[in-house]
Amino acid sequence: MSISEIACTYATLILHDDGIPITADKIATLVKAANVNVESYWPSLFTKLVEKGNIEDLIMNVGSGGGGGAAIALSAPSSGGAAAATPAAAAVEEKKEEPKEESDDDMGFSLFD
Repeated sequence: MSISEIACTYATLILHDDGIPITADKIATLVKAANVNVESYWPSLFTKLVEKGNIEDLIMNVGSGGGGGAAIALSAPSSGGAAAATPAAAAVEEKKEEPKEESDDDMGFSLFD
């Protein structure tokens, strides 16, 4: 992820958190105020991304499902986005296993040998 993407992401989240409509001009203004130089197309790309998806779904599904989970949340309509992401999140949680603790016997030596 480039510095341009990160700066636009933070600007988008700031605008959303403050309840301000997210536009390319407002993203560009925040990025410029932070003294970050971004290519002119980044703010408009983030604006289009926000128009297609629901930011609330994106924020709530950040850690569920790895890289593919965010794309699902953004491309889904706002009415079914959370419902579509829920089965995927449940499947990921089921696959997680407790890491097995290693004992000294597994390494072939003991601390007190």
